Amino acid sequence: MADYLNDNETPFLNDNKAPPVKSALSRKARDYRFKTLPILPLRNNVLFPGSVMPLALERPVAVQLIKNLMQEKNLIGIITQKISEIEENDSLFTIGTAARIVRLIKVSSDTYNVIIEGVVRFRVDSYVRFQPFILANVTRLEDKDETNLELNALSTCLRSASRDIIEVLPEIPTIAHRLLDCVTHPGHLSDIIGSSLDSTIEERQEILNTVSVAERMIKILEMINRQLEILNMAHRLYLHMRNEMDKVQKEYYLRQQLHAIKEELGDKEDNNYADMAELENRINLNALPEEVEKIARREMKRIQHMQPGQAEYSITNSYLDWLLEIPWNMSSKDNLDLNHAKNILNFDHYGLENIKKRIIEYLAVKKLKNTIRGPILCFVGPPGVGKTSLGRSIASALERKFYRISLGGVRDEAEIRGHRRTYVGALPGKIIKSIRKAGTNNPVILLDEVDKLGTSEFRGDPSSALLEVLDPEQNKAFEDHYLDVPFNLSNVLFISTANQIETIPNALYDRMEVIELSGYTLEEKISIAQKHLIPKQIKEHGIENKDISISKETISNLILSYTKEAGVRGLEREIATLCRAIAVDVSTSSIQSEQQDATVSTERIIASKDLETILGPVKFYNETAERTSVPGVATGLAWTTTGGELLFIEATKMEGKGALMLTGKLGDVMKESAQIALSWIKSHLSEIELLANIDKNFPEKTDIHIHFPAGAIPKDGPSAGIAIVSSVISLLTNKCTRSDSAMTGEITLRGLVLPVGGIKEKVLAAHRAGIKNLIIPERNEKDLIDIPSDIKSDLNFVFVKKIEEVLSFMLDLKMNNIIL
Repeated sequence: MADYLNDNETPFLNDNKAPPVKSALSRKARDYRFKTLPILPLRNNVLFPGSVMPLALERPVAVQLIKNLMQEKNLIGIITQKISEIEENDSLFTIGTAARIVRLIKVSSDTYNVIIEGVVRFRVDSYVRFQPFILANVTRLEDKDETNLELNALSTCLRSASRDIIEVLPEIPTIAHRLLDCVTHPGHLSDIIGSSLDSTIEERQEILNTVSVAERMIKILEMINRQLEILNMAHRLYLHMRNEMDKVQKEYYLRQQLHAIKEELGDKEDNNYADMAELENRINLNALPEEVEKIARREMKRIQHMQPGQAEYSITNSYLDWLLEIPWNMSSKDNLDLNHAKNILNFDHYGLENIKKRIIEYLAVKKLKNTIRGPILCFVGPPGVGKTSLGRSIASALERKFYRISLGGVRDEAEIRGHRRTYVGALPGKIIKSIRKAGTNNPVILLDEVDKLGTSEFRGDPSSALLEVLDPEQNKAFEDHYLDVPFNLSNVLFISTANQIETIPNALYDRMEVIELSGYTLEEKISIAQKHLIPKQIKEHGIENKDISISKETISNLILSYTKEAGVRGLEREIATLCRAIAVDVSTSSIQSEQQDATVSTERIIASKDLETILGPVKFYNETAERTSVPGVATGLAWTTTGGELLFIEATKMEGKGALMLTGKLGDVMKESAQIALSWIKSHLSEIELLANIDKNFPEKTDIHIHFPAGAIPKDGPSAGIAIVSSVISLLTNKCTRSDSAMTGEITLRGLVLPVGGIKEKVLAAHRAGIKNLIIPERNEKDLIDIPSDIKSDLNFVFVKKIEEVLSFMLDLKMNNIIL
């Protein structure tokens, strides 16, 4: 309520602390008589008697005060607020300055520019009112006309100290000297100098509060001496820096002269002088960290005393090159426009919503807090789903440099951390090399195939070397063995890719934020082919869009009949084959057109029937119905590093001694699952319909052989448990399992169905194979949240808790005369 000045109602000159000008007062201060004054609060400044200050008034209450003053032709009281942000009446100081309006300019109906002149101090005794403007009872505080020796001495000291400051600051105009000589009254002199000092509001208000002229001058002298000491120190530092620069320039000129003299004398011993001068120039121009610059100059002094033919010369010279080429303080500016990032990610990649969401979240947080460290992302998924190209798109969205490091098969720790300079041919590691090639200290670095890092007993563990690189708490001082100086990697956005999590070391896995990429659905593959793959291959094969036409139906048949993958890499190869066939037709048509001197149409529409002609026989077809047309076969689901796959389990029986035979290159866990399945079946034969009257000695007289086709491919895991039970029960009951159904789930000896992993990949594989019913453990129902809605609508999910429910659905069997 008491603040009638907003942020715009402050002095409107560029420098409101410039030395005040002594005005020619039309009346003496003692001629002004007042007991009450309208009060105008002032922010961020203090008005002194004798000083002139411009103000811009915009608030209605302040404008009303000025209008009322124009009518009454009276003085106004200027009081500084204690805290400029608090608009309360008790936030005003007690001592202020009565001022008169020197000039009033009406800018608009509700805006005035005024120039006021301080006249005399006053003290507020009490406030009369606060609306429509502040009115207060006040008491004048006048300087006494003292002319004793102490004041004269203080005035002399004050003028002398002020001249010292003027000498140190050449930007102060020479008129300031004359102003000091013109002002004779000690009180007026102290107010003029006090208002000109570079001081805080509190210090200026303290000067205004001091009514005694002698005490006021002593305080101002203390402030001037303190400020003069700071200015002198800054001046000494400036002279020291200039002397150092002059010394460097002098050394440079002397070296130039020495070089010229040696050339005149024919002395060729200093042929490397130009190289040394170039190194010196690069050190001076590069903004190197203090520690790095110290090492660079030390190495340069060493190399100056070497002959170019020495082995140490080339080693040191190469080290200096690396040291000066690294962008220690060169960063690219991030583009934090969220819409820009969304457009680039959506243009380059179809789907992958979780990853796009994570990148947008990172940009949003960085936009709000610029000091955030980059996340260590790890994209895990089958080949061909776009993990590597996604890293390049993220760099493009951020407008950062991009560099890819392939870690597949890396077995030497020095590949990551570099070799020590004591070795012949030593070089920095891949991390520092990528920083140098990127040219900035905040690129996007893709660590490709991090799950395929090798190990060596003699060369160290490269995955352990990556721990420091990928740890946000440690990588701000990453030390390469070759450079032997710390480099800040905290600004780098690291992205790693992997096909499987199991082979990533636990310590390394713990430092990364894993985002899983499952395979694409049929609709997603069709969209990717239409928007990305076909235009790309058309451009790469030199044909035009008018030369080829591929319908959506043809693309769908191409995917189902010629590819069997989670990604689109194989699909792109098949499209490239189609484009090569079109390129041959276009070239042949061009030759015929030239021979016949006529235009021959080159457009080729590729239909589904043309695929076999161009690509050869169909490579893949739905074999589920064929495989399950006989008893003893069940369709399971498996997870692989290339995505989900159908897994057929075949069972047969023969006379024997109750042995269990397993084939198909199985791991220990899968063998145990088969043993558990057979044990459950033997213990529940009497409870299963159609098997209740079987010979009790049947288990001891019959051998069971369970085979998992594709015998050259290793298989392991517990998720085939319920499928094994179904295949054996199908064999024993002579009933076929449902050909439109597949299943996955672990079995226990008590017949419970436990949850398994890789649900999304398995669901996508089932959908690609045309499966209609999918049996999964009930506790895996939560994993369907990531499945696209169109796929969930195409599939019938059967959630089970016990094996009896599986047999009831797959074989329509009863247990204990009850239909489950």
